[in-house]
Amino acid sequence: MDYDVLIIGGGPAGAVAALRSAQLGLKAAAFEKGRHPRFHIGESLLPRMWTLARKLGLEDGIKALPHVHKVGGSFAFAHETSTTDYHFARGFLPVNHETLNIERGPLDDFLCRTAREAGSEMHENVTVRQIVRLEEGHVELLVEQGGVQRNITGRWLIDASGQGAVVGRHLGVRRMLPDLKKVASYGHFENVWRPAGVLGGYPQILMCDEGWFWFIPLDEKRTSIGLVLSAEVAKKVDVPADQLVFWGIERSPLPKKWTENAVFPKETWVSADFSYTCRPFAGPGYFMVGDAATFVDPIFSTGVTLGMMTANEAIETIVAIEAGKISRARARRQYCRFVEAGSSSFFRLVRGFYHHTFRELFLHNLGPFRLHSAVNSVLTGNVFPDLTWSLKWRMAMFEFFMKVQKVTPIVRRRTGWSLLTASPTASESH
Repeated sequence: MDYDVLIIGGGPAGAVAALRSAQLGLKAAAFEKGRHPRFHIGESLLPRMWTLARKLGLEDGIKALPHVHKVGGSFAFAHETSTTDYHFARGFLPVNHETLNIERGPLDDFLCRTAREAGSEMHENVTVRQIVRLEEGHVELLVEQGGVQRNITGRWLIDASGQGAVVGRHLGVRRMLPDLKKVASYGHFENVWRPAGVLGGYPQILMCDEGWFWFIPLDEKRTSIGLVLSAEVAKKVDVPADQLVFWGIERSPLPKKWTENAVFPKETWVSADFSYTCRPFAGPGYFMVGDAATFVDPIFSTGVTLGMMTANEAIETIVAIEAGKISRARARRQYCRFVEAGSSSFFRLVRGFYHHTFRELFLHNLGPFRLHSAVNSVLTGNVFPDLTWSLKWRMAMFEFFMKVQKVTPIVRRRTGWSLLTASPTASESH
């Protein structure tokens, strides 16, 4: 065998898998189709990630990169004049209150370099053309670099290929979630208005009937702004997909107000048809990590944390198997439960988020039994290895009150905002 562990992808999940492999004595090689630093979405991190970052020795290095301090998140409808602010320190669990927003190019580059310095091989500009063999104790990849192809072998395969979901597609298990088919249009804007003080670092989520906007401050000048719409709505709009974010801003009072003095980007990006799952997340010879296992709608900024947490868990599971501490079958079941527990908590929040009654309760931010504090703790990423019982029953009760709110108001009704019926407030050429 050429390596103990082969890793497809060199983003946060792949880099952490490579780093943890080196730390635990496994010979690993990761194959990234691009070259760092490169653009990638997913620029707001969850507080829960820092427990792992400290364990892996990454905390100081990440915080040395350009970033914006984040200790909460703000939410509003796109036509309202003020936001509801969730401060992480007011969560139900007294841990993990701080994090940051950061541009992914420098972050991913740092993680890749750190894994390489630890002893793992990080190959960039290398495309995985084919999974030649995938079985217990023997995996083989056909990779290509600069037009030259070669076969690489190993004992284990970690799929950290993100939305490429290489193993999921190879096995035919990638399943789209039809109720969460979305299109996102986004770019980096300059000189967007921000609130003063600590609130200036809060990601802003502005909701409309057809979807939502994100406003994520990246540094003193730049703000990442995106618009997420259902795929069905995006098709109805006679606008190129990469221009949808501009189209939405012109039809929404609050985004329009915040960007009236902004410099709009010349380049924007589009992501489509996200939210899927690739069960089972582990099988003979392989583990899927991060977005390669399942992609959660990015409302609550779960991607990087989920990727890093599952990558670490996969490598530690491999080490436990090879040390004879657990059987392969049991290890796979435990790993699948780990991914399922973390992602399912976010999926439940995401699915709730697209219901108006959830938004009304969520924006009220004051309820019995500390229900909103429980939601706050889930927003920080405190879902690994599973939700505590104290959070589980509170989240279930929050969902119950959603049903009640639909029939009779227990918090004040709020009017939604429709982009499809709104009129543009200015020229849409940028």
